Amino acid sequence: MLLAMPSEPERLTRGDAEEQLLYFTTSSLDSADANLWFISDRSGSPNVHVLDLASGDQRRLTDNARGRMWQYQGFAGEPGRGLAVWSVALDAASGRLYFIQDNAIRSVDPDGTIRELAPLPNDQITAFIDVSRCGRFLCVPTTDARALVAPTAEGCAPGGPHAIDQRCQDEGLNSFLHVYDTATGTEVDRIAVPRCWITHVQFRPDTSGHILYNHEWPANAGVRRMWLWDGERHRCIRPAGDGRRPDDWACHEVWTPAGDAVVYHGSFHDGPAMVGRWRVADNMRTEIPLPARFTRYGHFQIGPERDDLLVCDGYYEQDEDEPGAARWLSLQAVDWDAGTVDWTPLCPHGSPWRDQDDHPHPIFDHAAKHIYFTGSTPAGRRAVYRIAI
Repeated sequence: MLLAMPSEPERLTRGDAEEQLLYFTTSSLDSADANLWFISDRSGSPNVHVLDLASGDQRRLTDNARGRMWQYQGFAGEPGRGLAVWSVALDAASGRLYFIQDNAIRSVDPDGTIRELAPLPNDQITAFIDVSRCGRFLCVPTTDARALVAPTAEGCAPGGPHAIDQRCQDEGLNSFLHVYDTATGTEVDRIAVPRCWITHVQFRPDTSGHILYNHEWPANAGVRRMWLWDGERHRCIRPAGDGRRPDDWACHEVWTPAGDAVVYHGSFHDGPAMVGRWRVADNMRTEIPLPARFTRYGHFQIGPERDDLLVCDGYYEQDEDEPGAARWLSLQAVDWDAGTVDWTPLCPHGSPWRDQDDHPHPIFDHAAKHIYFTGSTPAGRRAVYRIAI
């Protein structure tokens, strides 16, 4: 392993509030790494703000005053009201932000101009959205609302989250990939996916006609989690066979920058944890086992130009670390051909891992000079930090 002394991260957001990055499948930075988009409840309700990294100026971009909307992962929200905190996506080239608020799909330009694109389909629950690299299309996943039934005092559907997939199977409930024209708001495609619950969607970077998506919390997660819509058919990325088992676990699939492969992580049914890559062209899968003690849950994200440089907010641990949740932000140099991973710790991120909001969800900036992440302040609040690499 390549060990380094921990560095001191820089706190960027300064409000006396709960503040966090956008979900890690979208960038929180424009392509020039000049501005940072983040979510804050400093106004009393969650809203998206933008921070000029050079001047320190911060502006609120959205106008929500009605709390959180019920969605994945906002189970404790209110149906049809407020900001869908995890349905936010940034077009890094234009600085235009897409979001869902009060059951409507909207956009906001850097100058603060808000536009309504389309209503959210009735009787549907949404989750993480994505804008194509070219900026022309927006993908919004929805699921028949019956799958989640109704929020409970515990903030989830009756029976817990793992009952949702079974309800889809038993009752024949569906998910949909809705694709909208970002200029007109016209729905240009609507792809039905039967008997599943979709929460993650990602356009392939090099072609908007391919969409990576998931089956959330499914039974048989080792073989049912990851899928690709290639414009004609649904392709399972990790089917059973050749050592792949339904009782393995696979999760958090993300595209490589070139769009030629998907990187994911998980674990084998009998251990250990692993990080994997699936190549589109030849259907080749490479899965690298992690050290036996590296079992602390986390997320991997990929560097902006290469698929052999990753950042992670979990798994890595040092001998003196106490039992419990992951605490380290670390870099991984991956040799996919040799099947090796070298780990370089950067710093503790301080996340208490209470819920999805607390997850560090680290991302690279576009110049690969910094890692941005959601961390914890000395007062126990969430804030956005960065660390130079």
